[in-house]
Amino acid sequence: MSSELTGPVEVVGAGLLGTSIALACRRAGIEVLLTDVAPEHVRTATGLGAGRVRRPDDRPQLVVVAVPPDHLAGAIVAALDASDAVVTDVGSVKAAPLAEVAARVAPASLSRYVGSHPMAGSERSGPLAASAALFDGRPWAVTPHPGADDDAVALVSALVRLCGGVEARLAPEDHDRAVARTSHLPHLAAVLVAGRLAGAPPEHLALSGQGVRDVTRVAASDPALWQQILGANADAVTDLLGEVREQLDVLIAAVRDSDRESLEAILGAGVAGTRVIPGKHGGPVRPMRSVFVSVPDHPGELARLFGDAGEIGVNVEDVHIDHDPGRPVGLTELLVLEDDAEHLLGALESRGWTTHR
Repeated sequence: MSSELTGPVEVVGAGLLGTSIALACRRAGIEVLLTDVAPEHVRTATGLGAGRVRRPDDRPQLVVVAVPPDHLAGAIVAALDASDAVVTDVGSVKAAPLAEVAARVAPASLSRYVGSHPMAGSERSGPLAASAALFDGRPWAVTPHPGADDDAVALVSALVRLCGGVEARLAPEDHDRAVARTSHLPHLAAVLVAGRLAGAPPEHLALSGQGVRDVTRVAASDPALWQQILGANADAVTDLLGEVREQLDVLIAAVRDSDRESLEAILGAGVAGTRVIPGKHGGPVRPMRSVFVSVPDHPGELARLFGDAGEIGVNVEDVHIDHDPGRPVGLTELLVLEDDAEHLLGALESRGWTTHR
């Protein structure tokens, strides 16, 4: 078994993640074989240049299973039974599928399976949402079990590097606790906040700003998929929801009683939490500041703003655009390093931009 990824790579499931992996492999010159229970997904993915349809005589070096959680274990077992290839998957939960696969295949076959999970995605789904750059600079968990072959683990690590991901090595159980905290719980929080908007009076919704859009964005994801994800990681998610319920009771009492000391502690804990989230490329968090610029809502203006920021020599770390419903102008928030903010504000104003401090 070789630990060098030369291909072919078979991708089982030509949705967002599967097609994105296929496109990244093709970007690197690796041959890709595509299979999916939905023929239209394969047609779309092949049309995007993600690979070709798998033939019966093909012998993949690596199989990447990218199917919904309810079908994950079965697809992994089928891939292990079909060839002597190394098999990985990109499911968002690792321990439960591993246990099911281990119960259905021999140890020699199980040694060729190594779970993985790229921390990248979108509220959009399907092959048309795919991108070869989806994983660039993003964390990608590799979760070998104790019986995994070393070369199989190395091959999955090679896939992560080829796709531009940043590997994080975790045990399957540790992975599931980690994603419950950093992905599944935040998703449910967004769902609860977004649910309070449904049926709200139009005059309330007219006051929606960028904050509510930021908090609720991921709530637009596919409910059927998330039912499967949460069901597969129920224990870890339930533990965290219990902790949040206790904190919510404290928060309700603090707001009701105008208990400023308790509110300060709760709000301060939130600030502390934001500061421990890793920065860009996994590095330390660096102080950021928002610079707000009014941008006329017609073609070319946003590109001109980015061009001016580039000429000024300030890197824009992130951007948000909030349209003013009453005027043909958008308020653009540029997130930059705190030390660069005043320089950027002054330089943009000298170029005729209207800024807001």
